[in-house]
Amino acid sequence: MTAKHWVLLLILSVLWGLGFILSKDALAVVPPLTLTLVRCAIAATVLLAAALLLGLALPRGWRQRWDFAVMSLLNNIIPFTLIFWGQTLIPSGLASIANATTPLMTLLVARVLAGERLTRNKVIGVLLGLAGVAVLVGHSALAGDRASVLGMLLVTGGALSYGFSGLWGRRFKNTPPIVTSAMQLTASTILLVPIAAWTDQFWLLPVPSATIVWEIIAFGLLSTALAYILFFRIMAEAGSNNAMLVTLLVPVSAIAFGAYHFGERLQPHQFAGAAIIAVSLLVIDGRVFGKSLLAAPKQTL
Repeated sequence: MTAKHWVLLLILSVLWGLGFILSKDALAVVPPLTLTLVRCAIAATVLLAAALLLGLALPRGWRQRWDFAVMSLLNNIIPFTLIFWGQTLIPSGLASIANATTPLMTLLVARVLAGERLTRNKVIGVLLGLAGVAVLVGHSALAGDRASVLGMLLVTGGALSYGFSGLWGRRFKNTPPIVTSAMQLTASTILLVPIAAWTDQFWLLPVPSATIVWEIIAFGLLSTALAYILFFRIMAEAGSNNAMLVTLLVPVSAIAFGAYHFGERLQPHQFAGAAIIAVSLLVIDGRVFGKSLLAAPKQTL
């Protein structure tokens, strides 16, 4: 991870954190799967047009299309479905913690399926980041009942799916990020049409207000199209393990945007959680603590 990659990761976390605000009002009138379908469709249309205008070649073979279809399942449809379902059973705080296990899941999937060594500083850094997310959301957001076990398992299952997508996405390393983003989102759109039609009957939904329409458009352009270009660029240049670290930063961005948008006062535990996450990223990066035993590059698990 170079300084450029860390900047891109921060920008990506801001775009996905902004998505929580842009989608909040829309989710009051648009079902989650339909919103996801519209989000992907807007982004896919814009990215396909951009790829064509830039003269970038789009995959034509069925093998490549199959690869993108699998990526859309692992990186969009399966995790979105599991996380949406889990959020109906647990508070958002618990969902944030479960979703923040994504970097750990990515490391474990790479270890089991690809035989990659786990550096000690990366494992400790990810676990420290999880602790930071828990402190960030606060103990009041962690209350739940027996259904919380199922909810946590569902959201964690979504994080595991992201872990598999990180490994699968390595095959697109030499594909321009715009093309990768466009093809994945196009595949997601095609696959989501029958699913959303079956669950939501979206053609019967009332037309949202102009404000919500603009928020959905911004959601598709900023938090989806632009965000996925950055995501796949980080994945291609710095690896999937590093790209998935964004899930540790998204809760920080989301809470900061929420405080600004709704005029809420940030609490001490939120500053403390953000600080712990910052330290965890320094540990993962390894340069600040590079001479310590904790982050020694040769220490592997």
